[in-house]
Amino acid sequence: MQQQHRVVVTGMGLLCGVGNTASQVWDSLMAGTSGMAEITAYDLEGHSVRFAAEVKNFDPHVFVEKKEARKMGRFIHFAMAASQEAMQHSGLQVTPENAENIGVHIGSGIGGFDVIEREHTALMNGGPRRISPFFIPAAIINLAAGHVSIKYGAKGPNEATATACTSSAHAIGDAFRTIQRGDAIAMIAGGAEGAITPLSVGGFASMKALSTRNDDPTHACRPFDKDRDGFVVGEGAGILILEELEFAQARGANILAEIIGYGMSGDAYHMTGMAPEGDGCRRAMNAAIKVAGISPDKIDYVNAHATSTPLGDALESQAIENVFGERAKNHTLLVSSTKSMTGHLLGGAGGLEAGITILAMQHQIAPPTMNLENVDPACRLNYVANKPQPAKIDYALSNSFGFGGTNGSLVFKRWGAE
Repeated sequence: MQQQHRVVVTGMGLLCGVGNTASQVWDSLMAGTSGMAEITAYDLEGHSVRFAAEVKNFDPHVFVEKKEARKMGRFIHFAMAASQEAMQHSGLQVTPENAENIGVHIGSGIGGFDVIEREHTALMNGGPRRISPFFIPAAIINLAAGHVSIKYGAKGPNEATATACTSSAHAIGDAFRTIQRGDAIAMIAGGAEGAITPLSVGGFASMKALSTRNDDPTHACRPFDKDRDGFVVGEGAGILILEELEFAQARGANILAEIIGYGMSGDAYHMTGMAPEGDGCRRAMNAAIKVAGISPDKIDYVNAHATSTPLGDALESQAIENVFGERAKNHTLLVSSTKSMTGHLLGGAGGLEAGITILAMQHQIAPPTMNLENVDPACRLNYVANKPQPAKIDYALSNSFGFGGTNGSLVFKRWGAE
């Protein structure tokens, strides 16, 4: 049997509605800051949902030349920004000697919806000749990974996942496996989403998936609360630098955490709904913990997928109870949903939340679930309600689940933990 390489995280780049860098995001989470407000990206006339968690004060030209930026959808801008922060944070250098062994795996659930809507309008108003020649490469999901690889000269595995809201968790997990089996020594991995557009938000609203608290956006996302009424669309990116342990140590990298487990599953149940008792979630978590080679009682903190939907939060809670047993029931296991502040980044959520999970281990603080005023009786865990909780966090798990019943769980170990 081929030896499996250990994989560590050496850098991260995060941006979302509460901050444009990892440190800004963390500080906002600790302060309980909400990223949700009335949408500024488009005319809201006729829209039933008028708020989201937009990235603020973002200038893509800081990260991409103006000429090139016009050839990219907003999700690619975010991927470029987060990748730049992650690369600078890690100190990883792509050289002619190692380029073929450094790859990129960046997922997105929706990709360039903004580009698709813009170019469709051009078509309707001016005919086919008005369609931009850059339309397709600006919109398709794998071009985030493509542009990042071009910028850094990374010639190793180059992939993209499009598994709905599990996209970037799967991207990180698959990049972990790529390094584990020796097909790369480092991967730039995660996800990005930039889908706060009339058609995207309107589509989710038509499904009745979104909160409709237009008069109180900052309190709209309330995971595990009995009055929750749907999720809030967010945008941004989360990118991690993963490296083979010996390579990272040889170059003197600062190791943030070790990724030790990855599990995935399919519900095989419903187009958008979760399987009864959170069966698919349970199996993904169990698979990740099995790969990690630890017992469930080692996990100190779970960053839940919990989006603030009536059914989803309860089923994930039930799945966590089924996996962690007495530790979940007696509230020694800490569980929180940072989507209560960041909104739901769709395909970018797993990357953002993997970074947040690592920050929780580094700071030894569990971030809170905000707006949790009246806990749903069906949700029976310790949700770190409304304020951060200092805690010993040596092992942590991050969940991501998506439409079509696609599930992913990642397990991280604090560097230096027993």
